[in-house]
Amino acid sequence: MATATLTTNIEKLKDLALEVFLLSPGEFNLDLKREQIETWDSLGVVSLAVGVQETFGYHLTQDEAINITSIRGLIAVLEARGISFDE
Repeated sequence: MATATLTTNIEKLKDLALEVFLLSPGEFNLDLKREQIETWDSLGVVSLAVGVQETFGYHLTQDEAINITSIRGLIAVLEARGISFDE
């Protein structure tokens, strides 16, 4: 019998960031800031908001989406909404 693979929210966030911002796995880390990611522009903000909705079921407000300036900032917003990022 196959064992189910559990995906943590950190892994989901990493996959989302790689897809939205067209990063390679080696470029991702939790300390990334908006100014370090060329594709984190206005379209990136919209894509991130859509991805968060699809991945975590939380709809970022326009203000939240615009004011998130780092991966850790995104985690803080999601944790404030009850989405855990404990490993």
